[in-house]
Amino acid sequence: MTKIYAEIIGTMILVFLGNGVVANVVLDKTKGHSKNVEWLTITIGWALAVFMGIAVSAPYSGAHLNPCVTISFAIIGKLSWDQVPFYIFSQFIGAMLGSLFVWFLYKDYFFENQDKKEKLSVFVTIPSIKNLFSNFLSEVLATFIFIFISLYLSTEGTLFFKEGKYPVGLGSLGALPSALVVLGIVLSLGGSTGAALNPARDLGPRIIYSIIPIPGKGKSDWDYALIPVLGPIVGCIMASTLYLFLSS
Repeated sequence: MTKIYAEIIGTMILVFLGNGVVANVVLDKTKGHSKNVEWLTITIGWALAVFMGIAVSAPYSGAHLNPCVTISFAIIGKLSWDQVPFYIFSQFIGAMLGSLFVWFLYKDYFFENQDKKEKLSVFVTIPSIKNLFSNFLSEVLATFIFIFISLYLSTEGTLFFKEGKYPVGLGSLGALPSALVVLGIVLSLGGSTGAALNPARDLGPRIIYSIIPIPGKGKSDWDYALIPVLGPIVGCIMASTLYLFLSS
């Protein structure tokens, strides 16, 4: 249960801060509203959200916060398959809670904003050009690179002295490499779809968006919803398979 709670809280922090920075940038009359540096601000905000979500949950669950990470760890043998459903369920619950908190925090500003697409973008990824095959390929490739690099991240080691051996690591800064990977991936490869990289991060908030009474909101774009779910899953399976092949 501790792992479940940690994944819920960690993913909630991830989505609350990640979607929160989008709301702060795109909604009218917020302190952070800007059309000039919104992509860079949002990308950095999401990277920092990853850092903080991992820092809180890593000691208890390993801080997957993403079904793709969970599936990849199971494929390479770092996680038992019987734990996978519990991790993924927790991540979706956390993502839904995080997006709900964003709604509570920025509720007044949703009333001020008249752009339906911008309201939706607070919660989910939206492709710059909607082409389902190209969008799917973009999510596959971006997640492939993200997971493949992430599987090689290591922040722990051991120092040996005459008195004995002592574990060493980066402590809370151990979350920094993952945050930098997300920053680099989204800056470089997110121009097409926003690079969801995480099925829970997109589908959970999309469900919340479809339920809550946002004034003047448009459709939830369900015909696109499978792309940021299936694309990352395919990408993570490819990355894990390649990692196992190279490690054998």
